[in-house]
Amino acid sequence: MSVSVALMTVVIATTIVLGIIFTSKKVMKKISSPVKVGKGILGMNIGSVITFGLIALLSMIPDGRALAATTATATSTTVGNGVGLGLLGAGLSTGLASIGAGIGVGIAGAAGIGAISEKPELLGRTLIYVGLAEGVAIYGLIVSIMIIGRV
Repeated sequence: MSVSVALMTVVIATTIVLGIIFTSKKVMKKISSPVKVGKGILGMNIGSVITFGLIALLSMIPDGRALAATTATATSTTVGNGVGLGLLGAGLSTGLASIGAGIGVGIAGAAGIGAISEKPELLGRTLIYVGLAEGVAIYGLIVSIMIIGRV
């Protein structure tokens, strides 16, 4: 577990350093295709986050010897795992819904600002689209509250 945390820390630190380096205009002039470089770095970061997340999840699964040694407390182990997985599901539902809502609000907000700059009377309509995208996060929060209510 500590190895995966250390590797994740290295990936995050590398991302920050690359972001600082690529914001300089000198470096951007030297790169022939900044979009391809950015997509490659983004893909590598997403892949590493998913990989290390799976490693962390797999390290939480107990092995057979630990389960065999706790046969007397098998019911409490099952309840503990059920509660933990329920809380994990609640966190994932809120987190993933919030990420999706953030992407939607970013796209709708950018398009709305462009539309408002050309026609200011479109302000009300663009706010509706941003609010609809934000509703996804509220749905994720409601699902997580329902999951926590069952745990």
